[in-house]
Amino acid sequence: MTTRSPQLPTSANGAARRRPRGSFLAGLLLLSSAAFLAADNSSAPAAAGKVNINQASATQIALLPRIGEKVAGRVLDYRKSHGPFARPEDLMEVKGIGEKMFLTLKPYVAVSGPTTLAAKVRLGSSRKKEGPAPAKNKPAPKSAPASVPAGKGR
Repeated sequence: MTTRSPQLPTSANGAARRRPRGSFLAGLLLLSSAAFLAADNSSAPAAAGKVNINQASATQIALLPRIGEKVAGRVLDYRKSHGPFARPEDLMEVKGIGEKMFLTLKPYVAVSGPTTLAAKVRLGSSRKKEGPAPAKNKPAPKSAPASVPAGKGR
């Protein structure tokens, strides 16, 4: 019985190459963990404060992301006519606040306690940012050949 020793891959000049092992794997592990931590911190919205929708003024409600003075006024009108909000989800009854908008607002909305949000929350756009539209190369309008009278046969 003959045993063969494993051969290392050889390069073009015939010299044996060694495969990187420990240091390469350690570096890869370090980079992947750093990327994971960076992604984990940036994906979650930082709830710097809350707005109590049962006590807040229109100006305070307008601090919420994607809410302007007009929708903030509708929240106050709804609160006057229907009484205090029992739960944050009741905010979806206000015109202009649907399910998608509510999911954006949810981390910043409360129905009890003080209003602690001090500045307007600005969230990044979910749309792709595009540069200026590329100039379209439209061909120049063709003029009719001299043999065809203008307006005839077209």
